[in-house]
Amino acid sequence: MPEIKCPENNKTFLSRICCLTFVLLPHMNITETLISWYQLNRRELPWRSTRDPYLIWLSEVILQQTRVNQGLDYYHKFVNHFPDVYSLAGASEEEVLKLWQGLGYYSRARNLHHAARTVVKDFGGRFPADYLGLLNLKGVGEYTAAAIASIAYNEAVPVVDGNVARVLARLYALDQPVDSPSGYKFLKQIAGELIPISDAATFNQAIMEFGALQCKPKNPDCETCPLRLNCQAYGTKRVSVYPKKLNRTKVKELNFYYFVITFPVNGEDHILLHRRAQSGIWRNMYDFPLLESVSAIEFNTILQSETVTAILGNQPVENVSFSSEYIHQLSHRRITARFIRISQTRVPVHPGPNLVIPVSSIGEYPIPRLIELYMEAEEML
Repeated sequence: MPEIKCPENNKTFLSRICCLTFVLLPHMNITETLISWYQLNRRELPWRSTRDPYLIWLSEVILQQTRVNQGLDYYHKFVNHFPDVYSLAGASEEEVLKLWQGLGYYSRARNLHHAARTVVKDFGGRFPADYLGLLNLKGVGEYTAAAIASIAYNEAVPVVDGNVARVLARLYALDQPVDSPSGYKFLKQIAGELIPISDAATFNQAIMEFGALQCKPKNPDCETCPLRLNCQAYGTKRVSVYPKKLNRTKVKELNFYYFVITFPVNGEDHILLHRRAQSGIWRNMYDFPLLESVSAIEFNTILQSETVTAILGNQPVENVSFSSEYIHQLSHRRITARFIRISQTRVPVHPGPNLVIPVSSIGEYPIPRLIELYMEAEEML
């Protein structure tokens, strides 16, 4: 049986699982069982019928923190617009962000674009053909590099994403948080013992798919699970306890007050659009002039804010309406947004750094999902 080293700094954990006689039980080989299950139950997805590292990389980046049913549409859009790494590298960042719009985590799109340019410039359009080489690409971490290396090149490098962590944490009743350095190291060690050198590509896809469809976060189908006899969590009736995680980072509460300022130019409605800074959330994307606060602000104070007066100058604020609240949850921020629609009959005195564009052309710019939701509700798209 393969030797698995237990973490030395956790004696309780050590005493419970160091004798992992159930890793490869004679009556049920975990590796073979997962592969057999996968062959019968896997979803037919386009990136599973190719060994092209570009397409595999594209799918892995899109599917990070994204459900397959949502990511599938984005995958097809990207492949249609950018069928190879050369076309993606040759696009502008704005084009990439526009296509990514709605997926969130926009740093992934920027890293995708940067890495594509690196592959073209430094590697002649050919992706590095091994795990260590892939790690040098921007935005490609251990998981993504392992996925590409194993699926495209059959390199026996284990993947540990959220699905894999959940499966292994339940199988071995892992008491360490899976998102801790020691917990992750142990999970990767176990996965490395299970992965077959001859068919790493299938195994890695199998264990990820098993976590997505069978060993789900909530209400896993334990009674039909082919690994239930190996599963310590199932055997001790503590499936819901695993995987254990560290305490989450405290979420910061923010209040956003957006000024949707419209006015006629040559008989056509125009609007002010603001390009966000090159740092912070949604960088280089577009929204409206904004008043940001950590606490709620009275409506009268909002209309007298410097954000409004800097744009309108001495012009009176004309037709005003306030939207209902829009709640937008990010990883470490919870935004409560209100949109203040100001319909002027004259062009603002000082548009400042804001763009003056026809309302009908807003759809051409990359915007955060929060802005998109408002504009869809107001039928501005």
